[in-house]
Amino acid sequence: MLDEAAALPWVLGRMPAGFSPLVVDNGSTDGSGDVAARLGAEVVTEPIRGFGSACWAGLTAAHDDVVCFMDADGSLDPRDLPRLSAPVESGDVDLVLGARRAQRGAWPLHARLANKVLMAEVRRRTTLTLSDLGPMRVARRTALIGLDLVDRRSGWPLEMVLRAHQAGWRVDEVPVAYQPRTGRSKVTGTVRGTLQAVGDMAALLR
Repeated sequence: MLDEAAALPWVLGRMPAGFSPLVVDNGSTDGSGDVAARLGAEVVTEPIRGFGSACWAGLTAAHDDVVCFMDADGSLDPRDLPRLSAPVESGDVDLVLGARRAQRGAWPLHARLANKVLMAEVRRRTTLTLSDLGPMRVARRTALIGLDLVDRRSGWPLEMVLRAHQAGWRVDEVPVAYQPRTGRSKVTGTVRGTLQAVGDMAALLR
């Protein structure tokens, strides 16, 4: 998270039973870390900015065998997590992604188009039939660490999928609701952020 104090009560208040929230504070200045701690989450501080940096810090700090990732901005509902984690826990799938089904105003046109082009390229280069590279995803912690992901910026989500495919993982997706986030977007909600993400992912594809 980065300055998500306003969204955290809704997000953490909807955490399903049996799921232990671990929140990575990636440089917030609005007291997000204190809010998350008061709401019962374990808080990890990662001063190096970047989506991948925050995800890696959370992954290495996690305690459970199965780990779930999601944004803390209120755009994704934690109550969808059990549907994603079930195939991983049962051993049927190695990596599950949440395929976003966006409500009006939730997904800016430039970000949606960039995702569509990216996924077409992924399908062209692999045998995967995924429709989205969304941030909600589930895998086993030890196996994910073993993929040795190196991207610490916006390329992290794509690198995970590409390396999982190369390793022969079974990858699947489950539809999830995607609603307008709380507050201002720092990445794909802006043209500049989307261009940075596209650049990071294009480098991985090359």
